[in-house]
Amino acid sequence: MQAEQLKELVINALEDVKAQDISVIDVRDRTSVTDFMVLASGTSNRHVKSLADSVVGEAKDKGVRASNVEGAAASDWILVDLGDVVVHVMMPATREFYDLERFWRDAPDLGVAGSE
Repeated sequence: MQAEQLKELVINALEDVKAQDISVIDVRDRTSVTDFMVLASGTSNRHVKSLADSVVGEAKDKGVRASNVEGAAASDWILVDLGDVVVHVMMPATREFYDLERFWRDAPDLGVAGSE
């Protein structure tokens, strides 16, 4: 699956479970580790876990296995590594504290999706 298609699959999986503040950052010209970073917020620890599970499940259904899932035990911040797309699902306070969007501010921001 191409990186663009995987990015869209991730966004759809997050929107299906009502993620908040979905943001996509294109990091292709900034790092060789991944092509896109997708950030999203959940309303509770359980919601954050459900969002990450939705991403992993949808990717698996399309034949893409997550190479790593970190943080599922605490559920304040779960990272799902799908190779070409890395997904960060966080509680709003955690997202504000680490402010990954500011860290990658020089990378092209592809906008916000799924805002409610």
